[in-house]
Amino acid sequence: MTSASIMLIRYLEDHSDEFLHNWLKDIVISESDIYKEEVLKNGVKMFQLVKRAIEKPLSEEEITALAHKTALERVNAKVNISEFVYNVNIGKSIIIKWVSNSGIELRELQPLIEDINALFDRFSYLAVRKYTEIKEKQLQEKELYIDQTHKERLTILGQMSSSFVHEFRNPLTSIIGFTKLLQNGYPDLPYLDIMQHELEQLNYRISQFLHVSRKDLIDSTREEIILTHHLEETIEFLYPSLLDGDVSIEFNCEDDIKVLANGDELRQVFLNLIMNSIDALQEVEGHRQINVCCSVKEGRTNLRIANNGPRIKEETIEAIFEPFYTTKDLGTGIGLYICKKLIEKHGGSISCQSDEEWTTFTIGIPVESNVAM
Repeated sequence: MTSASIMLIRYLEDHSDEFLHNWLKDIVISESDIYKEEVLKNGVKMFQLVKRAIEKPLSEEEITALAHKTALERVNAKVNISEFVYNVNIGKSIIIKWVSNSGIELRELQPLIEDINALFDRFSYLAVRKYTEIKEKQLQEKELYIDQTHKERLTILGQMSSSFVHEFRNPLTSIIGFTKLLQNGYPDLPYLDIMQHELEQLNYRISQFLHVSRKDLIDSTREEIILTHHLEETIEFLYPSLLDGDVSIEFNCEDDIKVLANGDELRQVFLNLIMNSIDALQEVEGHRQINVCCSVKEGRTNLRIANNGPRIKEETIEAIFEPFYTTKDLGTGIGLYICKKLIEKHGGSISCQSDEEWTTFTIGIPVESNVAM
């Protein structure tokens, strides 16, 4: 240890009380800080580290121990890290000022000042890094808790809705059956066709809720399906809704596209996407158009259902396939979620693109020749 080091240590010890007094006078401490007393103790410990650093280089463990202790206290005190950094810089400035007035020749003093600066910089870095690590871990734990809570709520909601819908479906099935009997016995009775259509729509909505909670869908039967026939049947079923909404539909699909799928589940997807398009087009003045086209590319179908309705914002597109997310006043928020799950179950994918002219849902599922029977 040099004579300059010995002189400087003695000088700092003689003025330690003044240093700590000036530091406490200038630093920022929140009234609600539960570690106010520890702030002073940490300042004293840092002062001791400075004196020891002048004697000889400190180990990383010595600096890290105080830095991590301080960081944990700052987190628990719920104090912004900027206050901590400010207080450390105040301490460094005061010590450098005192050291500069020690009367030691500048040539001998300069290396010691550099060591003090390096100590404070290393201490700040280690403390801020630890503070950030703790905060990030807390955030991850909070997000995990929120996700788990959300899943539990979805499970409860699914069980409740499934129970309710099952009870609701029994009388609905009877009404649909008697309506069909009336149609057979009195084919000219007015409004029966409208009643039948609305009852089918209601039955379809109920099926959506059941799809959310039913586990037997995993083992549902699949068969070879000609995609064109399924789409044509869906459009024919929705013809009253297209007519009522003043919507034109253009259909262009290759005739021989075959997929191995569950017909009811694919029909559910097509119904949902086309009904959503009809609903969206009600906000359009003038010509309302839906285009349905399908082709095969690289062993996968390329089914596109597009409408010239309002543009969907980019941030909305990222959320529309999430459960219970809806932009409709009376929407359930499960339609597109079910579509996504059913398409993924068939080894496929569904996506949405939207601009000022068209909103397009694109479905890709393996064609029959590429799917193991």
